[in-house]
Amino acid sequence: MSRILTVVLLLVITLFPISSFAGSSAASNPVLPAEDVARFADRVQRDLAARGANVAIVSRVGRNPAVLPDGINYTHVAFWVYSRLTQADGSTGMGYRVYNLYQQEGNLTRSDLVQDTPSDFFAGAHSLDAGIIIPDPRLQRKLLDVITSPTYAALHNASYSVLANPRTGQFQNCTEHTLDVLMAALYGTSDRAQIKANIAAHFVPQSVPLNGLQRLFAPVASHALTTADHGANVGTATFGSIARFMQSNDLHDEVYRITPDRLVRF
Repeated sequence: MSRILTVVLLLVITLFPISSFAGSSAASNPVLPAEDVARFADRVQRDLAARGANVAIVSRVGRNPAVLPDGINYTHVAFWVYSRLTQADGSTGMGYRVYNLYQQEGNLTRSDLVQDTPSDFFAGAHSLDAGIIIPDPRLQRKLLDVITSPTYAALHNASYSVLANPRTGQFQNCTEHTLDVLMAALYGTSDRAQIKANIAAHFVPQSVPLNGLQRLFAPVASHALTTADHGANVGTATFGSIARFMQSNDLHDEVYRITPDRLVRF
């Protein structure tokens, strides 16, 4: 029995770093007070609107930042689109609609495309900290064309992996779907093979160093932790890697981080 417990403990220790940044789920057990979340969501909305952002890429911290792997600061990414919204009382007004890819609650190896509100988006946050990319105006228009077209849903692959390889189409996570839509907008194509070829040629994934035990036993802990779509090295799309891609190719207006009391440009 003690040997079994030792093996279980070893698996928990070795798998913890990779399971800790799986944060692409709708909030079922919020960590933060709803009032604080709503206030912060409103701050982010007002900030984006003041900058004239019609489409932005926004990320949240869905896990304790202390346990996130090096180089990964955010665990969920979505498009925020400035839209006319209808309230519960039937009134209308302008605000941001959030376009997410979320893991299914009952099956973490499958995902759905879900639209929700900024408050819903941050309801799953562990801390009030948002990474934001505002694309340049030309790219915002192109992104809006894709997001409001059948291409947006057609680029969704429901087979979910936390560590999905953005250069292949075997699995997908929220950040890879964001990247696929971005590439569709940049190159004016809905062809998946062409999108993946462009990603392989121009995008540098975030490296995720894993040892042999982590790669071997991760799927045992959760099928959503598979690395079957990777070669010798594991790399996935993250908010940071998308930000670097957009900055190096001059595709952004602004890239910054916002918290309740500060704003920092990257």
